[in-house]
Amino acid sequence: MTDVFEGRRVLLVSTNYAPERTGIAPYSTLTAEHLAALGADVDVLTGMPHYPEWRIHSEYQGRWRTVENRRGVRVHRRRSFVPRRQTALFRAAYETSFLAHGSIRPPTGRPDVVISQMPTLAGGVIGGRLARRHGVPHVVVVQDLMGAAAAQSGIGGGGRVASLVAGVEARVLRGAVLTGVVHESFVDRVTAMGVPGPRVRVVPNWAHVPSPTGDRRAVRARLDWSDEEFVLLHAGNMGLKQGLEVLVEMARIAARDTPRLRIVLMGDGSRRAHLEHLAAGLPNLTFLPPVPDADFPDVLAAADVLAVTQRASVLDMSLPSKLTSYFASGRPVVASVAADGGTAQEVRRSAAGVVVPAEDPEALHGTVAGLMRDPGGSAALGARGPAYVRQRLSPEAGLGRITAMLSEALAR
Repeated sequence: MTDVFEGRRVLLVSTNYAPERTGIAPYSTLTAEHLAALGADVDVLTGMPHYPEWRIHSEYQGRWRTVENRRGVRVHRRRSFVPRRQTALFRAAYETSFLAHGSIRPPTGRPDVVISQMPTLAGGVIGGRLARRHGVPHVVVVQDLMGAAAAQSGIGGGGRVASLVAGVEARVLRGAVLTGVVHESFVDRVTAMGVPGPRVRVVPNWAHVPSPTGDRRAVRARLDWSDEEFVLLHAGNMGLKQGLEVLVEMARIAARDTPRLRIVLMGDGSRRAHLEHLAAGLPNLTFLPPVPDADFPDVLAAADVLAVTQRASVLDMSLPSKLTSYFASGRPVVASVAADGGTAQEVRRSAAGVVVPAEDPEALHGTVAGLMRDPGGSAALGARGPAYVRQRLSPEAGLGRITAMLSEALAR
């Protein structure tokens, strides 16, 4: 594999990149750094760091363009409009501004291959344009399907623009030499867009956080979680598609029926202020800011159960990146998601969690209460997660699938 990339120029286009620590940024970053370690000359075209807060990080405030070297990768940043509130209009402004600014003076030199990380349409359009300009293969990795997201995520005005977004997305994918999707549940929708099946590859995300190593009781004490409490933790983005209102409503039920249950929402996002308003006065629901990378695995392991939630309408447009970290923690996962969606499929395949109906706080509370009463069964569920990671979601396996796809594109 080293010989394939030695001396090759690779351009990766992704609106999200390090120092962002959640979402797709870790995968963009690790892919670029892995290719650089294999001897490739790697450029990344990306935005200013802003996720999941949807606010440009303080050290990048006031900058319009930067070029920096991070671990052997040249990172070209372009400023774009970053909305604090998610609506179809604001999302369009976000995409359009990155498309406009990212298209001006892109990284110089002819790449041998261009890889675009989507969900952002702008990144896919820019990547396709540059690949055509230089006559080189374009490879797309689909993390979220934007047309489906517009229809399913609940974003204001999304239903009215879903067909337009899906049309642009389809043109980008049809123009790619190969399209990678992070879960099998995406394949049918991608082929329905006109992408030939032989050009689709399944390239699952991998667990990019290390296994927990801290003393669990000490971590709980630091977080002010008592030994008597049963802690349900949601870690990650607080956006529309997560439908985190179900956890607020579950907390109301738990305050009455299971006072030993504490619900914790850790992270940031466009809906955090809204959720804090809904949860005002609930003594058993607390919010935490994102924790440093070094502490993240230990905080996950300190909880008793980890929650992943999605709106009932979310079926085949997204697979939460948090799942890989959840499985690695050794804690059981409770997924309040659509029964037929990719997230439910992944939780069932791992055998490390339980799927309950989406947007049903009573069902969610009943399942968690059952785990509280059955510590042995809960521990057995959680123990299957690390084994699943070793089997399917190791960094070596994930990066190997990405580099194999790029090697195939270069060979073509």
